[in-house]
Formats: sequence, structure tokens, C-alpha cells
Amino acid sequence: MNKNLLYKLAFIVGTMLFFLFGIFGIPKSLSGQGLLTALTDHIHLGLDLKGGTHLILQVQVNEAVNVVAQNAIETLKDQMRKQKIDYTDITQPDPQNNPDHIVIKGVQPQSRTDLMNIVRDRLPEYDITGGADNIWNLAMRPSNLVDLKNKAVSQAIDTIRNRIDALGVSEPTIQEHGLGDYQILVQLPGVDDPGRVKDIMQSTAMLEIKQMIDGPYPSQEAALQAKGGIVPADSMLMSGQCASGSTEPTWCFVSRISAVSGKDLRSADQSTDQNGQPSVSFSLTGEGGQRFYSFTSAHVGDNLAVVLDNKVMEVASIKEPIRDQGSISGGRMTEQQAKDLSMVLRSGALPASIKYLEERTVGPSLGADSIRSGVRAAVVGMVAVLIFMLIYYRGAGINADLALIFNLIILLGFLGWSTMAGVNVALTLPGIAGVILTVGMGVDSNVLIFERIREELRNGKTPPSAVDQGFSHAWITIVDTHVTTIVSAAILFIFGTGPVKGFATTLTFGLLANLFTAVFVSRTIFDWVLSRKQRGEALSI
Repeated sequence: MNKNLLYKLAFIVGTMLFFLFGIFGIPKSLSGQGLLTALTDHIHLGLDLKGGTHLILQVQVNEAVNVVAQNAIETLKDQMRKQKIDYTDITQPDPQNNPDHIVIKGVQPQSRTDLMNIVRDRLPEYDITGGADNIWNLAMRPSNLVDLKNKAVSQAIDTIRNRIDALGVSEPTIQEHGLGDYQILVQLPGVDDPGRVKDIMQSTAMLEIKQMIDGPYPSQEAALQAKGGIVPADSMLMSGQCASGSTEPTWCFVSRISAVSGKDLRSADQSTDQNGQPSVSFSLTGEGGQRFYSFTSAHVGDNLAVVLDNKVMEVASIKEPIRDQGSISGGRMTEQQAKDLSMVLRSGALPASIKYLEERTVGPSLGADSIRSGVRAAVVGMVAVLIFMLIYYRGAGINADLALIFNLIILLGFLGWSTMAGVNVALTLPGIAGVILTVGMGVDSNVLIFERIREELRNGKTPPSAVDQGFSHAWITIVDTHVTTIVSAAILFIFGTGPVKGFATTLTFGLLANLFTAVFVSRTIFDWVLSRKQRGEALSI
């Protein structure tokens, strides 16, 4: 055997071992059950095979618009106060249905120019109209409104994906649904606790650290009574754990402006407090830490309120300047709640709440039936093809059968390696269809080559010459059919969703593997067979 052929055989054996490792890794046992366990550990199954949860969510985008409108109102009040522009009221007439609409009342005509300059310079996304009866209307420009709502959906998808990824769910589908306004499709294969996942997904987790101005009070009425029934300017009345060490909810006044917020977080982790209770420790970014240091330096002796989703979680006294570390405890958190909260904080806050429109659970029994049917169809089809090739092409049929088996090993090995690499390409029921179609394309490639070889043999060529001519003539046709099919599969992958992508993935990689096995592997085996034959000995084909 010449060295070139030996190197080719060694390369093929090395490739097969590489992909066999992708399928099984190093199994704990070589028994059937041990190999099956190793296989299922390395190849992840999709929602249709493994079972799981299918959800359709809708982002309440008006809430995101409301947040922008509230900030705009605060900006207007601040700027009008600085420029000494009198007004009687600034409100949103219909925050639920028209959150982008703001009305300013009581602005005198002589302040018209100053007001319009404020809107032009500080709120360029708003158009201002009116002036009759000293009433002005602000409405967000349509292009800005559409952009804001679309960004809310995109941000919600990113946040949900971060939270799902942190849970370790393999091959989740998280994307715009496209069949309704601001809807998101979420498919979670193998999720056995959909309630917990839903809680984590819909948690807003908006963290703010504010100055506690006054309190605690036992009730909202008591707090308002202490201030003459009016919430002081630049203050907010909140409930929660306003009394340090108390487990009963109380009320307190906190500043409207946050010292730092969730966007300043660098990390958040589960921890325990000084009493050994579950808590969440966090650190701030450099900029946030510097801002927090400046704030705490100026408020030593005052109280800080850690506010989560507009609820006071903890109050602590500032004993010395704090730069970039803090913790959230209280509220009798369990370890699981502390773990989930740290995960939610790391993933960022949702721009708006989400509403569940549809929830379906795919049972594991349906997935098991699908697996059995799919595997049975694949095995029966594969065995029938192998037997046919052996009968029809005799000795060369062994060559074709090895190429097909190697093709399957490479394809499954690719799925296993994708899991180990963290890409998590899951096997779906359409993916099994892609595997079966790949087998069909592999058979077709072998038939093309073998028939060309037979044709050359009938024309009187010697076996080595017939094999060489057969592969040369069939090569262009094989490449042509495979490239066109791969292009079609790539289009399916780009524009398809979920299971369609699974079909495109297995088909694409199966065809790439087929080019290797049907041409390189098959030709190498032919060369090895011919190297063992005597001159003039016939080729079994």
C-alpha cells in the first residue's frame, strides 16, 4: 500500500473517531443503555421530540411609551421651573390608550416662545401644538413612536433570551411572532417547570437605589397625614421594608431621582447577609460606582432605600462613602428566589410588562412517539438501502454502505459537537427528515458514480481506469446537485423558524458530509480494493 493511500485511510479513520467522540464522548458504559445515555447527553432534542413549552407573549409597549412620557413631564416641570414659566398642570389625559399625549395647562402667551424652545431643545421627539386658552398639546412624532415600540419588543426579546439562557434551556426559540402586534414566540424544549420560567420571564426587576427622605410609617394614610395630605415635591411614597429589621410592610418617602439604577449594574450574584439569610450582592460599573460614591459621600448619616420594581426591599444607613458594592436582602427571600433575582438583575429589566396570549405544553409522550416513529423510519429506510446496494452493486455495495454509515456518523457527530461547543443545534422531527433526505442524496451520489464506472467497464476500460473516469464524470453532477440543494437549505435556515431551521441544518451538514463520504471516502476505498487486486482481476460492481 502506497503512503498516499495510507495517509488517506488514516485521515478517514481519524475523522470518524472525531465525530464518534462528538456522538458519545467517553461513555461510562459500553452497554446499550450506557451508549444511549451518552448519546442523549450529547445530542439535544427539539421541542417536538423532547416535549416542552410553547408560549406566545405580547409586550405591553404602551408602558414603555408611558415611561418616556413621564420622563418628559419631569423634564418639562424642571425646565419650566428653572425658566420661571408658570403653569397650572401637566398631565397625560389618557395614559392607557394615548400614552404619548401630554397636555400643559395655564401657560401664559408671553411664555410661548420659551416653552416651544424647551420642547425643541429637550424633547425633540415631541410636536407641540395649541396655545388657545393657554392649553398646549404635546404628541410624540409618529416615526419616534413606532421606533420606540419596536425597540421595546427588541429589548424584551434580548432580555428574555438572556434570562432563558441563564436557566440553561437548550435550543430555545425566542423571536418576534410576526402574526400579531408586538408578539413574541417562545419555545422551550424540555422545560419541566414552566411556571418558574414564566415568573422569571415576566419579572421586570427594575432596581433603583434612592435616598430615603422620611419614614417609616405604619400605613399610607399615616404617611400622608404627617405631610398634610400632600406628597412633598421631588418625593415618592412607597411601601415595603422601610423599617430596618422589620418584617412587616411599612411606608416611607423616597426621592424621585435615583442615585444609581439597574443600568449601572456590572454583576449580581446570590449570597447571604450577616444573618445568614439568602441575599443578592451586586457591584456597579465604574461610572455608576463613581456616581454612587459622590452621592453617599454627600449623604453620610442619611438612609438609603433599595427599591426593586417600585417596592422598598431594604433600608440601610450610610455610615461611610460607598463606591461600587451593595446587597439586597430582606423580604424573606428563599435561596431559589435569591438565585432567580440575581439572574433577572444580570439580564436587565424588561422595557414593559408582558402578557401571555397562548400557552401550550407538548407532552414528553408525544415526543417519545415522534422519536420512535422517526428512528424506526430512519432505521428501516437505512437498512433497506444498505441491502439494496449490496444486492445490486455486490462488492462495490460494501463501499457505498460504508460511505452512508460514515455520512450518518459525521452528521450526528456534528450535532454532538455543537452541543459541546455551546451552540446547541437540536435534533427535531423535521431534522430527522433532513437526515433521511441526506441518506437519499448519498445513495443517489453513489449510484451516479457506480453507473459511470459500469459504463466505462462496458467500454472495455480496465478497473483502475474505469474507477478514475467514473469519479471524474460524476463529480460535476454531484457538486451541482449538492450546491443547489445547500443554497435552498440556507434560504430555509435564514428565513425559517424553529423546526424548519432544524431541517435546514441537518440537510446542509448532511450534504457537506455526503460530498466527503461519497467522493473522498468512496474513492479511497475503491483505491484500497484495487491495490489488493492482481492485474486484470475483475471489479465487483
